[in-house]
Amino acid sequence: MSSIPWDIGYIPYKHAQMHPDKTAIIFEDEPFTYGKLNEGINRCAHMLHAKGLRKGDRVCVLMLNCIEFLEIYFATARLGGIFVPLNWRLLGPELEYQINDCEARFLFFHDSFLGSIDLVRNRLKIDEDKFVYLKNGGPQIPGFELPDCPNWAEEYAELVDNNNISVPAPVESVLISDPLSIVYTSGVTGNPKGAVLSHEQTFFKNFQIASYTSATPDDVLIAQMPLFHSGGLFIVATPALSAGMTMVMRRGFDPNEFAEDIQRYRGTIVFALTTMWRMIIESGKLDEIDATSVRCVVGGGERTPAYIFEALSKRGLHMQQGFGQTENSAMMMMPKEDIQRKMGSIGKPGFFTDIWIEDKSGRALPAGEIGEIVAKGPTVMSGYWNLPEITEKTIVNGVLHTGDLGYMDEEGYFYIVDRAKDMYRSGGENVYPAEVEKILLNHPKIAQVAIIGVNDDKWGEVGMAFVIPEEAGQVVTIEEIHEFLKTRIAKYKHPARVQMMTELPLTATMKVKKAELKEKYGSLKN
Repeated sequence: MSSIPWDIGYIPYKHAQMHPDKTAIIFEDEPFTYGKLNEGINRCAHMLHAKGLRKGDRVCVLMLNCIEFLEIYFATARLGGIFVPLNWRLLGPELEYQINDCEARFLFFHDSFLGSIDLVRNRLKIDEDKFVYLKNGGPQIPGFELPDCPNWAEEYAELVDNNNISVPAPVESVLISDPLSIVYTSGVTGNPKGAVLSHEQTFFKNFQIASYTSATPDDVLIAQMPLFHSGGLFIVATPALSAGMTMVMRRGFDPNEFAEDIQRYRGTIVFALTTMWRMIIESGKLDEIDATSVRCVVGGGERTPAYIFEALSKRGLHMQQGFGQTENSAMMMMPKEDIQRKMGSIGKPGFFTDIWIEDKSGRALPAGEIGEIVAKGPTVMSGYWNLPEITEKTIVNGVLHTGDLGYMDEEGYFYIVDRAKDMYRSGGENVYPAEVEKILLNHPKIAQVAIIGVNDDKWGEVGMAFVIPEEAGQVVTIEEIHEFLKTRIAKYKHPARVQMMTELPLTATMKVKKAELKEKYGSLKN
């Protein structure tokens, strides 16, 4: 293991030393220099230190995109804490599981999510002085006022504003091999798994993204990915700031605003997931702007139909599709010159990732043969938080087993055929049917249920639930399913369609033959 005393927190610190007046982030049209960003990070780090943060402590964040999100992230890194971004689309019980699973010591949350936290607060293993409240600063909905800081939390601004702007020294030296972050990804067994990402892996991902995009400090990156997402934090924000770029950031995604930002800030690199690109194209704004400044377009996150590539190409935007997982982000990218020639491919392995196809016995397969996509290299996660047995099955002798089936052609380009696991991607988000099925089995009218991902024009894929009712002849509507799930699991995980069944196809060991369901229903469109 590496033992170099270095951490991700050096990124803003070094840029602040070299060019403090260079614009690091333009957030909601307000510029923040590297010097100003670094000062905010230092103030936050002094606050965390004063509140007792020590190396290895977990810091959870439930926040919309904002400067403070990045302040907390980099400050935690400087002190050797482990940063845990939480998906704000999750509901109280889902948040409770992740917060307690990582044994968080701190929780930072925006006013928008006070209700979700208050619902489960008494079941969270966090000391009372470690809840920190922030105002999201966004436009207010007429007639709806966001809550003030509750008496069981403290306000972020009051805690950090008067702190020292010098670089704080960690109590214990932070090594490049130490854990930087835990990012939760849903599990096939129903419970989310926390992928542990180190400082070292993150630096190598920065190098990989820089290699893909030929990044320079002169670049202006346009992206509206949520920072809680591994793509938003580790494929967009951290690499952009590492390269000394200027990053244009918004609280959330708006297709019109995204397109307008390209022209307004003369964006040179633009990044969006497939579902986002679909919405941007449908908005019509790309036909109203000057996008000649753009030299690199990055996309992916799910299956991308050919018309997306074609629609962007007609506007001079040539999208390079990538492939990765939370466990190994941005492991592949399509070279720009081969977008049309290799349509349908997910590209070639990055400079710091080695990828090949294996059969079930671990034998490397030649070009054209279908097997599991496996990878190794310094960008692979350290493992799953507190799940040694699952880690050993996923990373075997340093090789990550992705669970995706694919093949490689004679020129070394990779193609995904299917997912060995049941996971599907809806709007760029991973959805694991087992998690949803487990909840639906508690529905009084449902005896058995199986969920698969099916094609969808808007979201790429959505869930389709196959239901056997408790009583013969009963019907369970999609509305009833949504009503049952709405307080139990995030909306993007809800199945969009339901099919009543009298029986499900089963294997000899009584497992549902989902491949059979996918063959019959998977290609159906809405």
